[in-house]
Parts: sequence; structure tokens; C-alpha cells
Amino acid sequence: MLNQKVRILIVEDDPDMAELISDLIEAEGWLPTCARSAEEADEILARDRMQLVLVDHNLPGTSGRTFAQRLRSQIDIGIVMVTAAGSAADRVLGLETAADDYVVKPFEPIELTARIKAVLRRTIPSLKQEKDSDHGRGALRLGDWAIDLDARRAVCLSDHSRTLTTAEFALLEILAETPNQPVSRSQILDRLGSESDRYIDRNVDVLVLRLRRKIEINPDLPRHIKTRRGKGYVLHTDDGELSP
Repeated sequence: MLNQKVRILIVEDDPDMAELISDLIEAEGWLPTCARSAEEADEILARDRMQLVLVDHNLPGTSGRTFAQRLRSQIDIGIVMVTAAGSAADRVLGLETAADDYVVKPFEPIELTARIKAVLRRTIPSLKQEKDSDHGRGALRLGDWAIDLDARRAVCLSDHSRTLTTAEFALLEILAETPNQPVSRSQILDRLGSESDRYIDRNVDVLVLRLRRKIEINPDLPRHIKTRRGKGYVLHTDDGELSP
């Protein structure tokens, strides 16, 4: 269940906003911890295990974006940016550099909790929907990458230091559900739990580009993640289908 022992770190220097978010998290049955700076958050993460981090963009000292970027390179954890910086450029850059999702102040409480739930389901295997655990989904090869969808593991065989972010793996999962068939941007957005406004389609394109840069030998001439004009994106595996 999504309300069992889920610990969430709130990195927010505004005490009123931190209290508001903390109350929303407690109302869902989650366990909030607050930090007023990236430096304080580092100290908390060094001693306590968290399942997700909510990060404000404008923090004193180290910025929220820099902190999220550093955190992403160190541990595998869900990251949601919560900020007043709501321009298209800010959203795309936030998703491109580190965040799994982006919530703009002011936000509706139901929006924030829905986004948290979506990220938790993608980042914690035990919280995935029951339909995902009823049957094995198999493995696939994408060039130099071996992907195990059941174990939620992606390994680059030539360079084990290369990894996929949780957002990149989530996109790969969505495309792998219907290999060799196009998946529209709106379908991807719906599965990722992102809002559907005129800026967000661009975020999907950025996420696809990030994944191509890691998976494809030549991202400009993709072999595995192709664009089907007017229909969306298509995943082609090396053997044409998922192995049992």
C-alpha cells in the first residue's frame, strides 16, 4: 500500500510552505521530514533512508536544481521539484537534469499527492500496481543494454557505470508494454502522471532524447526508439519482441 512506511524528505526554506506540504503528506499516511537547505538535507539523507525527495527550486546556498542533480548521481530515489518557477524552460530543464516530475506553486493538494503516488509507484517495485506483479514481463536487449523489466534493472554491458534515471526507465517501461507499436505523447503523459498543458508535450520529447542518448549508438539515427510521425514513439527491440 502507498501509505505504509513511505518516508518523504521536504527540502523547502519557507516554513509555512514546508508545514503545508508536511500536513498533506501526513494526511496520506506518509512520514515527512523537513530540511531548510540542501546542506541540511544532505545530513538527513546520510543518516535516514528516504523513498522520495520534494525539492524547492530556490534554496539558500546550493540551489534545488543543483542539489537534485547531485542527488540523482549518488542514489536511486524519486525526486519531485516543487517550485514557483513555472516557465516552460524551467520545467524542461528540471526534468532533463534530475527530477522525475515537476509541480508548480500554487498547486492543488490533490495534484501534489497524485504526482507523489505516481513517482513512488515507478521508483518502488513493491508499490507498483497489482497488475504489474501478476505476471512476468520479460527482458529485452537494446543494443549494448540488457533490460530486466521484472527486476526493474537496466545494465549497460560495456560500461556498468552508465545508468538510467527513474524517469528514463519509466518511459522505457511504457514503450515496452507494446513493442513495435506507437505510443502517443498523451498516452505517455497519462502514464507518467504529468499535467497536460501546452508545455508538457515538450517534456516528453526531452525525456525521449535523454533515453536515446544513453541507449542508441547514434541518437540522431535511432534504431530502437523511433518517432512515428503523428502517432508518437515506437520501441524496437533487437529480436523484435520481448523474450519470455
